Amino acid sequence: MATATKTAKPAKQATTEARLKTLYNTEYAKELLKDLGLTNVHQVPKLEKITLNVGLGRAKDDKKLIEIAANTLKKITGQQPVETVAKLSIASFKLREGNKIGLKVTLRGDRMYEFMDRLINIVLPRLRDFHGVSAKAFDRQGNYALGLTEQSVFPELTFEETTTPHGLQVIFTIKSAEPAHARALLTKFGMPFEKGDR
Repeated sequence: MATATKTAKPAKQATTEARLKTLYNTEYAKELLKDLGLTNVHQVPKLEKITLNVGLGRAKDDKKLIEIAANTLKKITGQQPVETVAKLSIASFKLREGNKIGLKVTLRGDRMYEFMDRLINIVLPRLRDFHGVSAKAFDRQGNYALGLTEQSVFPELTFEETTTPHGLQVIFTIKSAEPAHARALLTKFGMPFEKGDR
């Protein structure tokens, strides 16, 4: 008589949830619901994604700079960047449709929260003469844009990887009813807004 053999189930890997994600789910969402006077949990502002962009501008044909920028994004996000191309031809900028104009990475889930944690608590405090980020960089939907002039403030990069400086833009896509709610969310996460900047 044949006996059925039990197949061993693969052991579940212990995954640690991103610190800020846990804080949002356990504390911040409830606090924001109360602080903003909202009636429904679905009205609470929520971070949906973080997009990092590097515009290559005049250096769009410089292969070395493209490699350096791609390495920067890969090192600081853990994801391979994708090339962005021009959708229109603009003669005054010597730009043709299909030209490579930059690189971008889109972060969601745990990676998004982990990157934001490092940005707020490690990268921004390393900026020279830093007095906080501007609170005027929200759009009408409540999304927030933050620009960095060079990549050397990221501790993941070696000195050699920062000898050719380039800027990058970080865009926080936030689901919110209004910009004030989005700012309240980022403040909860520890975003250091300039004092007196309303």
